[in-house]
Amino acid sequence: MNKTFTAIAFLPVILISAQVKTDSTKTRNIAEVTVIAKKPTIENKADRTVFNVANSSILAGNTTWDILRMTPQVSMDSNDNLLAEGESVTVYINDRKTVFRGKELKDYLKTIAADNLMKIEVITTPSARYEASGPVINIVLKKLENEGVKGSVSLTNTQNTKNSQSANFNINYHKKNFTETLTGGYSDNTSVMKNDNENFIYQNSELTKIHTESTEMGKSPSFSTTSELELNDKNNIGFIFEYSQTKRNSFSDAYGETFNENMLQNYYVKNQNLTGLNRNLGSNLFYKFYDKEKNRILDLNAGINYSSVTDTNSHIITSSTAIIPTGIRILADNQNRDYYFKADYSQPLGKSGSTIEFGGKTNFKNYVIPYDSYRLDNSNWIEDLSKSNDFHYLENLNSVYANFSKTFFKKLETRIGLRYEYIWFKVRQDVGNIEKTTSYGTILPDLLLKYPFSDNYVLTATYKHNIWRPWYSEMNPFELPLDNGNYVRGNMDLKPNPNDRYSLKLGLYKKYFVTASYWYSNQDYWTTYFKDGEKTIQIEENFPGNVMKYGLNFNTNQVFLKNKLNVNLSVNVNYTDNSDFNAKNDLKDAKDYFANFGGSSNISYNNLFNKNININGWFGLFSQNYGNSYGNQMNFFHNISVTKIFPKTKMEASLQMYNIFKRPVFDVTTYAPIGTFRNSMQADWYGFSLTFIKRFGNQKVKENTKTNVEKDSGGSKD
Repeated sequence: MNKTFTAIAFLPVILISAQVKTDSTKTRNIAEVTVIAKKPTIENKADRTVFNVANSSILAGNTTWDILRMTPQVSMDSNDNLLAEGESVTVYINDRKTVFRGKELKDYLKTIAADNLMKIEVITTPSARYEASGPVINIVLKKLENEGVKGSVSLTNTQNTKNSQSANFNINYHKKNFTETLTGGYSDNTSVMKNDNENFIYQNSELTKIHTESTEMGKSPSFSTTSELELNDKNNIGFIFEYSQTKRNSFSDAYGETFNENMLQNYYVKNQNLTGLNRNLGSNLFYKFYDKEKNRILDLNAGINYSSVTDTNSHIITSSTAIIPTGIRILADNQNRDYYFKADYSQPLGKSGSTIEFGGKTNFKNYVIPYDSYRLDNSNWIEDLSKSNDFHYLENLNSVYANFSKTFFKKLETRIGLRYEYIWFKVRQDVGNIEKTTSYGTILPDLLLKYPFSDNYVLTATYKHNIWRPWYSEMNPFELPLDNGNYVRGNMDLKPNPNDRYSLKLGLYKKYFVTASYWYSNQDYWTTYFKDGEKTIQIEENFPGNVMKYGLNFNTNQVFLKNKLNVNLSVNVNYTDNSDFNAKNDLKDAKDYFANFGGSSNISYNNLFNKNININGWFGLFSQNYGNSYGNQMNFFHNISVTKIFPKTKMEASLQMYNIFKRPVFDVTTYAPIGTFRNSMQADWYGFSLTFIKRFGNQKVKENTKTNVEKDSGGSKD
């Protein structure tokens, strides 16, 4: 590890030395100098951090999911849930909320090539315009509006434990007032994971050790199209269509041993095999009105999202306590439909410098999740009608909001927002005819104040009340087997988690930013465990109790050597008081107080030796403490890429090396009233990849010129 950090520390020095040597040996007479303004890699704004990645060498060979993992202030837990400053996030793409979370979101974002990215916005204090759920990550894709046809084609080969390949294309056509964009891709990926579990039950001092090795293969084609027609200089209409699918095939072998007082009691071997097909389809019909003179904006969006999961999952168990093998087979045919309509409007109020923004959204969800269960009987699969079940989830969420922005005393910028959400939902399972209907309304205020003491000292204060609602799959009571021999079950009685966040951000010399934050909640829901006979069940459960988090974040972005060398550093420390939470939930041996550390750095150098060689390095160090789960070690991540550009042929070749010095391990212990549960997962995110890109046409990217009243606080423009 020391050698790793030494190499990282000397990387900027090596680059600077190389450039100084080149500049000292070549001199030219320059008749005219043209200065081109370039956005920094990291921009700090009042309520968000912006990661500008357009045309960066970091994109080559990566997916959108990979770039998210390298975004400042963003981390993730061992279940692939994205976190911002340690809190769960909601993901938007081009200001459209996705319908996916966790592994579903990961699989979807891995179908979007990173070459389409313009920037990623990490919004720690979103305004009332955004639907409630804590911090927001907004993924903004590129928009090419030069006349004619342009685009790119890329081919990537990746070597992890196994070999994977992917190909992507992006075609853009723009003629006068019409723009058409086509993107598509195909990937054939194979990943290998190793897990070690230790489940310790307090009551009888029972210890179960489980080792699991699993391989997952996925073939994923994807396609999207965006059509936009400019009716006149104020009115645009358009349509977006997206489709992706993944044909999955995975298998795993697990070996478990149970001990009592260090004496082996029994053991089992579990073999799992899954074949399945996931499909995702999204559509969006939109209308935009933008009066540039009066700065009036109207956005209307309507759409339908559809996703399905069809798979067969078989588990065969051979144990020391059974004469013949036992088995479970689950057949799934899930159908999820989502319908929505959204309207947003904003305009200035007179000549006072004030801005008003308001709007609303209505959303309907209709999810049907049937599971057919089979048991193994003399090498034959017999349907178990007592365990087969259909789960239904219906939801209607309606919301309205208003934001008011005004500058007082010519310096004090303010934004006050209020959002009201009313939700009605019904959960039902056919077996036992169990049904539950719930509805409630929630008021969600937010406030932003920004005051520049001078050009070099700017202070911003924010407040936001959030509510995090359970995901539908967390409510499904059907019991599913896990690869390691445990089981997972949903909870129809889960309640939402309300919380409040306060923050102060100090900007110094437009380069240094320090943020202090306070987060509070009086209840939450987290993963816990219980015993059902011989089975260990994993479930989400509501936990009462106060939780307080204190955070401190530092970020700086520096450029050197005539903007060729760009260095960003982000450091985040959170201190959590879980004492009341642990006491009320009888979490023995859990930590009452703990700290979380997250630090990352992006280092990029453009045009090394004036040979069109770009170098990019990302380095991150993160701890893994959240809720009632605590990390047993910190993880060091790194990604180093070298890209060679061939201007005449518009070709690029990129080599990426990621986590080549140390392979990531997610090692977390979860505390439950019945015992402790440790999971150590050795991830497959390591190795190298080689990418070739061919571009054609004019690749100049056009920024979205539409003013967004909340993007830089107080109604200010970007």
